[in-house]
Amino acid sequence: MKAISIKFAVLFSFILAFTACSSDGEVRDLGVTAVKTLYEPDNGKAVILQPSASASLYFEWEPSLAEDGGTVLYEVAFDKADGDFSDPIFIATADNNGGTNHATITHKQLNQIAALAGVGSAEVGTLKWTVFASKGINPVKAAEERTLTLTRLAGFAEVPSQLYITGDATEVGADLDKAVVMKKVTDGEFEIFIKLTEGKSFKFVSANTGTPTEYSLNGEKLVEGGSTTVAKTGIYKYYVDFNAGSFTSKEVTKVKWFLNWSQKEIELEYQGLGVWAISNYTVTGLTDNDNSDDRYKFRMESSDGETEWRAAISNDSKPTGNEEYYYMTEKTNVEQWTNNEVWKSPSTDGWSDKAYDVTFSLNTAGEYTHSLVIK
Repeated sequence: MKAISIKFAVLFSFILAFTACSSDGEVRDLGVTAVKTLYEPDNGKAVILQPSASASLYFEWEPSLAEDGGTVLYEVAFDKADGDFSDPIFIATADNNGGTNHATITHKQLNQIAALAGVGSAEVGTLKWTVFASKGINPVKAAEERTLTLTRLAGFAEVPSQLYITGDATEVGADLDKAVVMKKVTDGEFEIFIKLTEGKSFKFVSANTGTPTEYSLNGEKLVEGGSTTVAKTGIYKYYVDFNAGSFTSKEVTKVKWFLNWSQKEIELEYQGLGVWAISNYTVTGLTDNDNSDDRYKFRMESSDGETEWRAAISNDSKPTGNEEYYYMTEKTNVEQWTNNEVWKSPSTDGWSDKAYDVTFSLNTAGEYTHSLVIK
């Protein structure tokens, strides 16, 4: 694979070519010395890569000197263990747009680099690294090279920027253009709530047009290619992690609207594509505080037990009119009194003998949210 070169270096090369030319067009004072010593990481350092977005490895080296006394630009080059850096497998820009003698490279980037070197998922492999110094053109290789032993993540080196679910088992069928987009939790991690049908199959795809990359579930792993057959009809939450090559799932059996003080639970009906609702429901039988306390939330029963859905933002107050107030997030602590309940709006003189339309939406076309309308 051709080395991936930094864009700013190209721009610098044009700027420097003009500013460093004499009247006769001769380029002057663009020379730099080779980096003599690499500081970090130690030669032969072994690193077990972690899927966390914040996990990184620090690289540092002795500064180079420029003929004109100005700023030197640096790149960290990686190659296979038997490579000579004539065609590096990857080049990373040093920190501060290349202007400092150190670089911070994430574990996810290192995982991709190891994959380019032919190291398989969850396998151990050795790379070489060094540093190139320049004024934007004519990079000079460091006098030293070092090795780095990496244990790759169990997941994928290349992860899709977006993910969809499709197949006869899904609510939308197997037409690719109808595939349902999944919620992106963070880079490489996606989830969805959807009804799946027994005996039919589904798969994940990287796009809903063209010829996307396909993924399926094999045992406890997420794998490329294939499809997955549903063992039981139900509403499921699937969470897939490309960084670790893993997934979790649970069958959602019930979603309930929960009135805090009375602890009254009203079951919502599944509408499709991650939405539960109930229409024109009249609350009856509440008195005193049971009737007048405006706080409520939602509870979900599943094959993993019971969880609560409460306000995603930190609040314990009445609605301010902002849409974000109604956004929902899942919590594992199930208690009568908790933070981040939501409040009925507009506030009324009690729940009883009024009809309500309630919608609880985990549809991935937007934010996880809900609405409560007094009829």
